[in-house]
Amino acid sequence: MHNFFQLQKYGSTVKTEIIAGCATFLATMYIIVVNPGILSDQTGMTFSGVLTATILVSAFSSIMMGLYANNPIVLAPGMGINVFFTYSVVLGMNVPWQTALGAVFWSGIIFLLLSVFNVRVIILKAIPKQLRYAVAAGIGLLISVLGLFNAKFIVANPATVVGPGPLNSITLTFLAGLLVTSILVAKGFKGALIAGITLTTLLAIPIGRWWGDATALFNTPTLVTWNGFFAAPDFSLLLQVDLLHSLALSLWPVIFAFLFTDLFDSLSTFIGVAEAADLTDADGEPRNVKQSLIVDAFSTTISGLLGTSSGTSYIESAAGIEEGGRTGLTAIVAGLLFLPFLFLSPLLSVIPKIATAPALVLVGVFMMKPVTKINWHQFDDAIPAFLSMIIIPLSSSITLGIVWGFLSWTVIKLAKGKFNELSPVLLVIDVFAILALLLR
Repeated sequence: MHNFFQLQKYGSTVKTEIIAGCATFLATMYIIVVNPGILSDQTGMTFSGVLTATILVSAFSSIMMGLYANNPIVLAPGMGINVFFTYSVVLGMNVPWQTALGAVFWSGIIFLLLSVFNVRVIILKAIPKQLRYAVAAGIGLLISVLGLFNAKFIVANPATVVGPGPLNSITLTFLAGLLVTSILVAKGFKGALIAGITLTTLLAIPIGRWWGDATALFNTPTLVTWNGFFAAPDFSLLLQVDLLHSLALSLWPVIFAFLFTDLFDSLSTFIGVAEAADLTDADGEPRNVKQSLIVDAFSTTISGLLGTSSGTSYIESAAGIEEGGRTGLTAIVAGLLFLPFLFLSPLLSVIPKIATAPALVLVGVFMMKPVTKINWHQFDDAIPAFLSMIIIPLSSSITLGIVWGFLSWTVIKLAKGKFNELSPVLLVIDVFAILALLLR
């Protein structure tokens, strides 16, 4: 195991990787119930069927990432793209869900070809370093914002867009968890994030029973009974994909939208995680990037076959990396932890989103380190970097952040006459970025 994963080379141990894998799983497991909730909303897809597909995609893709690419990155059906699948494609365009799954499959096939022939690596290398640093920080801010919203510490406000939530049982529980977790992190305690998640879960149990309003929680903790913790897997969506009709000319824009979003979400995740955790090779590129992108494409392809929207790399992998995860063993541990929930999905109600909120907020802190590498004194570098960094959390879209970073970088560099900083590949990406914006 030490030789296969090169643990000594990357300064890790089996124990550290297992702890990191547990932390990553705890930060990403919400997708097991959130993804089925979105995809089964008026589409005709069953909640239990999507739940089974979500677990299978997450487990197989993450394990393959560990075995083939040796990177500590977990994959699962992507948030954002599942919303596009349900509300834009199936409900908005009246596309049958089987046909929409076909579009996911074909986007994965194209994705796989781009990865095998190194096109995605070429695209990655065309992204300016300054934008890479900005994307890493922007992803960190997005993760923190998600944590704050999950804890109801920040809420929507019609007057100011967002505003502070009320001080109640939920926000006070979150603050207590955040304080303790922060102290553990500051003291260098191994497993600090897992300890924080466990503590916050325990603190959340009284909400709705002894004090406070349980309905304000996304997943209210429930006492699991021996008769209520088991649920059999549902394979009804397996291979229900419509491959022929999904190739209709009218659906090519949908395939492109799936492809573009998945492409830049995964590239951005690799860039962000690599820059924040120094998971780079001798050339400063993300480690084993070609193998990682092939796995990402594989995840999208099997997603269509198994019955869910596109699988992609998860930014919450940063939680495990902060716990010391540096190799594929972290991803394998997280992937294996998904599998028992094929039968034990009701147990997920025990750990609410509020429990992972402190960990997500602190992950944002860890991912802000690349900001110091941005050339703030040179505005033709600083302005595109800032736009990319700020748009990601405010739009909840990594893709939009990097797209506007690309476009502003190109326009400003052209205006400054710095043509040598604009590669032909970047100009081609700009064209596709504009097309993606128009398709939105």
